Amino acid sequence: MAKNKQIREESLKNKIAQQFFSAFDCTDIIKRIDFAVKPKPSKEADDDADDNYLLWAEAKQQPTDTFQMLTQLILTIKADAYTLIPPKFIGCFDNEKISFVEYHYVLPIFQLNDFNWTQTPSAVDDKTVETVRKTLDTNHIYTFYFDTDQTELKNFIKANFNLTNAGLLSTLIDKNNFTHVYLSWQKKVKPHINADWELLKSKEYSIYDRDFFLAELNVDDNGTTDVHDDQTANNNFYITFKANEDKPYRLKRVDSFNQEYERTYGFKKDGLKHYAEFWKHYKRPPANEYWNYIVERVDLLVPQDIRERKGAYFTPQIWVEKSQQYLADVLGENWQNDYYIWDCCAGTGNMEVGLTNKYNVWASTLDQQDVDVMRERIRNGANLLDSHVFQFDFLNDLFTKCPQGLQDIINDPEKRRKLVIYINPPYAEATTATTVTGTGENKAGVATGNDIYKKYKSLIGKASNELFAQFFIRIYEEIPTATLAEFSTLKILQASNFQDFRNVFLAKLERVFVVPAKTFDNVGGSFPIGFFIWDTSKKEKFTSIIADAYNANGTFFKHKKLQADDETSSSLNKWIKLNYDKNGCDKNGSFLGLLDTAPPDYQNNKFVNIAQDQGARNVRNPMRINELNLIKAVVYLSVRHCYKATWLNDRDQFLNPNVGWKTDAEFQTNCLIYTLFHGQNRITSKLGTNHWIPFTEAEVDAKERFESHFMSDYLAGKIVPEKPKKDLFSDASVGANDYLPLQFTPQALAVMDAGRELWRYYHAQPQANPNASLYDIKEHFQGRNDKGKMNSTSSDACYTQLLANLKAVLKALGEQIKPKVYEYGFLK
Repeated sequence: MAKNKQIREESLKNKIAQQFFSAFDCTDIIKRIDFAVKPKPSKEADDDADDNYLLWAEAKQQPTDTFQMLTQLILTIKADAYTLIPPKFIGCFDNEKISFVEYHYVLPIFQLNDFNWTQTPSAVDDKTVETVRKTLDTNHIYTFYFDTDQTELKNFIKANFNLTNAGLLSTLIDKNNFTHVYLSWQKKVKPHINADWELLKSKEYSIYDRDFFLAELNVDDNGTTDVHDDQTANNNFYITFKANEDKPYRLKRVDSFNQEYERTYGFKKDGLKHYAEFWKHYKRPPANEYWNYIVERVDLLVPQDIRERKGAYFTPQIWVEKSQQYLADVLGENWQNDYYIWDCCAGTGNMEVGLTNKYNVWASTLDQQDVDVMRERIRNGANLLDSHVFQFDFLNDLFTKCPQGLQDIINDPEKRRKLVIYINPPYAEATTATTVTGTGENKAGVATGNDIYKKYKSLIGKASNELFAQFFIRIYEEIPTATLAEFSTLKILQASNFQDFRNVFLAKLERVFVVPAKTFDNVGGSFPIGFFIWDTSKKEKFTSIIADAYNANGTFFKHKKLQADDETSSSLNKWIKLNYDKNGCDKNGSFLGLLDTAPPDYQNNKFVNIAQDQGARNVRNPMRINELNLIKAVVYLSVRHCYKATWLNDRDQFLNPNVGWKTDAEFQTNCLIYTLFHGQNRITSKLGTNHWIPFTEAEVDAKERFESHFMSDYLAGKIVPEKPKKDLFSDASVGANDYLPLQFTPQALAVMDAGRELWRYYHAQPQANPNASLYDIKEHFQGRNDKGKMNSTSSDACYTQLLANLKAVLKALGEQIKPKVYEYGFLK
């Protein structure tokens, strides 16, 4: 195959089918999926047996990056085939290689909230590919090269593409396909159940269609079940299912007075037929190992809108274990015997794994179906007491609804000192990132429709928009002196919206460790999640702490100082606003551009740029740049971009600096040159005069005169800014706007030299725009895709090399700026 590098894609697919999958059926066409493999049907198989696929694959004619192909396939599946029963493998191939990955390893990607699912698979962007690359473990991807690995490839197919399923009408439900069986069930069975779904999912019942599905799933071939035979539910509802009855679904409740409530549901006309047709294609119940896997991830069977409302996320066992180690370090080796433990948002109880003294542990959760799951796990050996597991709405219910043993602890001051509230609270807020950018809407009622929000809103201010803050303030105010051990973001320590919260929540933070957020199920974005141990009996306002940082594998790699800066004058944006000039004009009556002063932390750095207009982002108060505040503008952009944003520094706050930067001419010059050539300098001549050309016409062999010589004159020392009429600086050690002559370091000169070569190459092109900015030059060589976004690469090899040279020396210049960022207090 490798002998013919120009083989067409259709011919390549045919050749792959003939050479490696001849024992299978490769003729199926599933919308835009390039290649599908399934067993050849037997004579006994009916049409629905066609759902049993072994492989879906993306095909490319020429050699292509594996993750690029897999990303395109994942987008295609989401758009065209997500409700179909998935194959055992997905994969991709080109004329050099073929790769396979088991489907269940891809499931976490489909749950990412910040994944751009709207883009066209054929035009997938680099960020999306990189997300897939980081999410998929390369150890789970099997790649074979046609030139060297044909024997190994054939052996792999023989071992893993099991022909024994050919013609079978029953598919085993496993960790690969259970979510898709559910999605298919929603389409084929749910519409035929005679139930009021809106009423059932209301607060009164909190029953979802998944509960009907799970009840059906856990019966055997004879239609019998032993699930939900425990009749000790406390004032709560659950669903049972008994096949071969007129109304097989039973909504049950047994209250504390042993009064039983039961309501039955049947099928609509012909509904039983649809039910029977659907389930004859699957083997029920799943094997124990798969059933346990499904139960632990039952939140995946909740629609996305409900999952967002609940803010529910699965806590990885690696961090559960780590958190319990830290609790032992703080509270003592025998803490589980010496303390009581209450997980008041337990979900399905995975944080209780590792707790050894079940008589000291209580677990509650919002939804009854999660209580049922925990009780089922108890019957299968989970180390909890059934009477200590209960339904409880922590943001609405009174503590009198708790079991009496827990009430006794809450109401006894001495016992309460030995109570540990051990939680991973729901994370949802009234405003999302898309709201900030003007592309989304507030999540109405997510965090504001409960009693605790109303009770404490005036006390903790904007923090009340966050569910986890509501949990914490109720614990602090209503269960005083308890120990709070919790997972949450670092907003509680650093965010400006939590300033009022920190003034009220006076507790000693004993220990913290931080981990990447992406290690949690359904959490996207690159930011830290921390585990915090608070002693609420010690009244102490948080100022700073040294946290332990662990990578995704649970390996410690550094200490990280976390610090709160609640002084109103401490923000970098407070500092830059002293230099706003509403007129924005220089002595020639024009302005140089706009600086986007996004909120001063790393998660907002992507918005910090210089341009002529405000662009698509809703910049409410951009700084207008002129010759008086130019140096401050370039210092601002440079300190925010010289350090790369990572998950660990994502919440770090930029601060009002000390005065040292004002007498450092080299630092100021480095920042000016860094900004001139940085990718966030988006000045373009298409929107007005470009004042940011750092060279003269002669230096770059321009064919026409430039409209503006401001920047080349400024760099040559020909422009000395006039003092403003009003003092724009509050620093007393240096006179107002004292001008320092520029001092070029070797690193800055290297950037100028590399930039000059790039400009020269551009001006050698036919029809070069004499007033082109760096942004214009990039657009010329890189072009734009069909959505108008600038491409990341260029077919011009010389330009590509010149740009690479510029990036290399710009990075070296950034290394010169970095130490000054901490020396002058822009970061601590």
